[in-house]
Amino acid sequence: MTENASRVPRLTPFTRTRVLPAWYLLAASAVIGGLAGGAYGTFKAPAYTATSYVVAVPTEKSDPASALGFAQAYGRVATQVAVLGDAQVWAGVPMSTLRKSVQTATSPDAPMVAVSATSARPDLAADMANAVARSLTRHANDTKDSTHVELLQFSRAVKPAEPSSAPAAVTGLVGASAGGLLGGLVLLVRPRRRTEEPALAASVPGPAVAADAHGQL
Repeated sequence: MTENASRVPRLTPFTRTRVLPAWYLLAASAVIGGLAGGAYGTFKAPAYTATSYVVAVPTEKSDPASALGFAQAYGRVATQVAVLGDAQVWAGVPMSTLRKSVQTATSPDAPMVAVSATSARPDLAADMANAVARSLTRHANDTKDSTHVELLQFSRAVKPAEPSSAPAAVTGLVGASAGGLLGGLVLLVRPRRRTEEPALAASVPGPAVAADAHGQL
């Protein structure tokens, strides 16, 4: 009686997962990333952004080009200690909060400075933006006799009606895209499966060969 040496290997749960198609991992990664991004957008507190604008105006002893240059400089110093020191009193928040919440932007074509503040409270965002713009205007006008440029308030920040943070749908799409990208990277760096060569079956002599060998002894 001969015994079959080649046996079919049993599939364990681990080996079953390895033989799944590659797109399973991509789909699972995208779904997990989408759920995580949607949950982040749903449970994270919304953020509101308010913006105040100030404009640099040249005096009789200056020209528009000088006003444009000073507007760029005022945009860089708007978040410095000297300006935020007075702004924290008017806004009623610590200086560290102003440092994290206030940003400025300037234009290369217009002598204008945009002061934006972000907060979970829409009213506080407007107060911080107006406080920094007011303090910047005051410090700039203290030296207008030497700079020959005056800084005026162009537009006050108003209480925003809608949050500026991304909604849950957008964060969900971002999470799904990131999850799919990570899944694709995992597929690229995973080790390739090696095809196992079938084991050679042991040769067992037949009955006739065995009888001949016994007669020669």
